[in-house]
Amino acid sequence: MALSLFNRRKTDNPEMTFVDHLEELRWHIMRSLIAVIVGAIVIFINIDWVFTKVIAGPLQDDFLTYSALCKFSQWIGAGDTLCLPPPKVKELQVIAFGSQFMTSISIAFVGGFIIAFPYIFWEFWRFVKPALSPKELKSTRGAIFFVSIFFFLGVAFGYYLLAPFTFSFLANYTIGLNNILVTKPTLSDYMENLVDIIIGSALAFQLPVVSYVLTRIGLITPSFLKTYRKYAYVAILVIAAIITPSPDWMSQMIVFLPLAFLYEFSIIISVRVFKRQQEKDKNW
Repeated sequence: MALSLFNRRKTDNPEMTFVDHLEELRWHIMRSLIAVIVGAIVIFINIDWVFTKVIAGPLQDDFLTYSALCKFSQWIGAGDTLCLPPPKVKELQVIAFGSQFMTSISIAFVGGFIIAFPYIFWEFWRFVKPALSPKELKSTRGAIFFVSIFFFLGVAFGYYLLAPFTFSFLANYTIGLNNILVTKPTLSDYMENLVDIIIGSALAFQLPVVSYVLTRIGLITPSFLKTYRKYAYVAILVIAAIITPSPDWMSQMIVFLPLAFLYEFSIIISVRVFKRQQEKDKNW
């Protein structure tokens, strides 16, 4: 695939050699890294505020999600059904001298990557764009906007919904009747889970974009997505059942509905792309 990309770029610009393409790619990567580093520096300068207000947010009793879900539950007449118990974590353990410093560096670079993502994808798009035909360019209008918006929606979903549900459930889950076990998570364990949830959600929210691309190149069809819809729903329900703190259906629906909507939206996109492809084939 990479060689094919280079060959198509070479056709557009015969004077560029393979080494020239590699040099151009290197500069795209360098500019992307600079954008991440700039964002990381800004975050690192304000690391105390970022950690207290953002990173440790899902562990705080006054976190937005806990109060908002409780108010929503009462508003729809469900009482306290959707009220999440805040995680019973008063402190995070640090077991190595360099843990706090290295965690600060990690927070800065992960945050820098999230902030700079639209620019990073723009650099990637600038590198790929010359290899696309005019028809392909026409069908990919708004790619940077849609990829970025779904990325940030995934980040918000992971941070404001999945993270609170996950930490509330795990921190309040107990075994045994004598309460002899006490959860004392480490800073690195918390950060690893938080980053996995946020980045994982951001990637999961690229499903409509992936559906569009795979339908365009003929790897999937709307009928394929519709056929396996029931299996996808079962998988989503299992995920919702695992991360919700209580077995009631309303709590599970809070997690299930956005993911199910994402799948249905992917089918709609696939249908539109597939119809356009068929019309083009008929005209051809």
